[in-house]
Amino acid sequence: MTGPDRLSLNTATIKHADLPTAVELAAGAGLGWVGLWRDRVAEVGLEVAAKTVAEAGLRVSSLCRGGFLTAADEDGRRSALEDNRRAIEEAAALGTGELIMVVGGLPTGSRDLVGARQRVADRLAELAPYAAEHRVRLVLEALHPMYAADRAVISTLGQALDLAAPFDPAVVGVVVDTFHVWWDPELPQQVARAGREGRVASYQVCDFNLPIAADALLSRGMMGDGVIDFAAVSRMVAATGYAGPVEVEIFNADVWAAPPGEVVRTMCDRWVDLVAPWI
Repeated sequence: MTGPDRLSLNTATIKHADLPTAVELAAGAGLGWVGLWRDRVAEVGLEVAAKTVAEAGLRVSSLCRGGFLTAADEDGRRSALEDNRRAIEEAAALGTGELIMVVGGLPTGSRDLVGARQRVADRLAELAPYAAEHRVRLVLEALHPMYAADRAVISTLGQALDLAAPFDPAVVGVVVDTFHVWWDPELPQQVARAGREGRVASYQVCDFNLPIAADALLSRGMMGDGVIDFAAVSRMVAATGYAGPVEVEIFNADVWAAPPGEVVRTMCDRWVDLVAPWI
């Protein structure tokens, strides 16, 4: 399945469009999927969001996001667990089995990276039974190392797989996001490992643009606008047997400023040329 029906529009890519608009554009382009962010779901309500997607003939590839599990204080721990349980319930109600987990950075004032990673492991153990009960998989996302301090103390796919290892692959998996992992010299081995372990839960594509934006979060670009070899990474993912949706998730001020319909058309064209032939 390499046609647009395998492609998923993540709502972050057209940030300023509401959920009904994103769903309409995805369905109109022949896509099979949408990836939803919780803020867009909250704007219309969970029941309406689920109904809107289903009536358009689409499915939800993932819900973003859970995570932020690294708080060092008890109130922070309790709040994070409560929010992640809600996210699990939302994912189940939306009909997706994949909850993307951005695990969190260092707590304010902390330099204890090892301790923060241990708290992620501990809190995954607390959340896993609840996720299993709802048939939702916690999908760990390794973020580029420049985000280790503020967003994710997991920086490599190997680290994500190590954290997932104690759990059933149906309960804790990983996402391969090209922006975050393209640079890793161990990427071929770790993608193959993820395949052997049955943990590839999502494949997300966007490019790594230069120069880095003043806000580093906004350096993700449309496929073909940056430095990533999508053929190489897509072949790795395909070799694992992954046959699920491929999600395009872009944070970029210029992309957000463009008309959403134009963004979706460009996304589909780049998919055909740069990703689909190898996945």
